[in-house]
Amino acid sequence: MTGKSAWIRAVRRGPRPAAHLIFFPHAGGSASYYRPFAAHLGERLDVSAIQYPGRQDRWNDPFVTSVEGLADEVVGCLSPHDPTPLVLFGHSMGASVAFEAARRLAELGRPADRRLVVSGRRAPSMFRAERALHEGTDEELLDEVARLDGTAEQLLADRDLVRLILPAIRNDYRVIETYRPPADAVLDIPLLCLTGDADPRVTREEAAAWKAHTVAEYHEETFPGGHFYLADHAAAVCRAVERFALGTGPGGSAPLGEGGAQF
Repeated sequence: MTGKSAWIRAVRRGPRPAAHLIFFPHAGGSASYYRPFAAHLGERLDVSAIQYPGRQDRWNDPFVTSVEGLADEVVGCLSPHDPTPLVLFGHSMGASVAFEAARRLAELGRPADRRLVVSGRRAPSMFRAERALHEGTDEELLDEVARLDGTAEQLLADRDLVRLILPAIRNDYRVIETYRPPADAVLDIPLLCLTGDADPRVTREEAAAWKAHTVAEYHEETFPGGHFYLADHAAAVCRAVERFALGTGPGGSAPLGEGGAQF
């Protein structure tokens, strides 16, 4: 599949959305992972999810090998004429891709209203030197995936399926492990940081450092759980995101405008 629809998958559309929420998946993740979240979101939000190459119906599409490259592709699929406010939600690797997409949208000046939600990812200024898992064995890579508890055990036990998905997982780890963002990169949009209180990949300090990456309002929320805390608290996570996006409660930012999503 080629074209814009290959990248941005519509999950739900409303008649007069106040904003367009776009999910950016984690390493090894796909757009379909975030479809169930739409059930916990009100009708004032259009909902989409990004589909990276090399998985599901994009098995044969060539990999993109950098966070910056992924962000470029996504931004290129967004209509330059659509004024609909955007809320970018990225989890783990997706947080870095969403952050870079937000930087590019700022450079282009579109749309006027933007929001960023980062989840399960340390701030760009908190670089951590680690062993490159994408250069390791298949077993080492799969052990890390299993440790983070984001993939069902029965799927990892299916050798044929693992053989199919492992190249995409390895590329995603390459993408995030070679990402070197500017430590002083700062946005001018509201930012919400979500974390699990037992996340083995993100410390409290590393998450809180996101505050230094926006000159606009900043909010944090912590949930019980590990790296994939959002799977166990989907409804609560969606409530937090919706409050932030629409400015309708504690932690909510300034209200967004109204319009219709196009891409």
